[in-house]
Amino acid sequence: MFYLRIPLINPLQQFVTTHSEALQNAALLLGGPPAARMTGRIIEDLNTTPVVTRRMRRELDKLHALLTLKHVHDQSRPEAAYFAAIDPEWSAVDEICLLSEQLGDLLAKFPIVAVRVPAVA
Repeated sequence: MFYLRIPLINPLQQFVTTHSEALQNAALLLGGPPAARMTGRIIEDLNTTPVVTRRMRRELDKLHALLTLKHVHDQSRPEAAYFAAIDPEWSAVDEICLLSEQLGDLLAKFPIVAVRVPAVA
């Protein structure tokens, strides 16, 4: 008899794995290359770390703020320029709205877990 061991995956990991390309494209569209790099780090971290650290949670919150257009009215931020270039009729706009809602729902349910590093004696 053979048993296939499937690793446990939390809903946040499942979400970023399933929507990794869409999240990276949305980040690039709304925040440019720096936002796309941050999103790539988030995806990689969630797929390699069993817990959500404070740093990861901060970056997830930044991604959610980007997807919800939190800073597009602040002309001193790059998001304002990227947002100005978007045509509201693009199909990507609907997808971004869905991603932001789903991510917001997951973040509301997901706790922050601090990783303890053992002290060196």
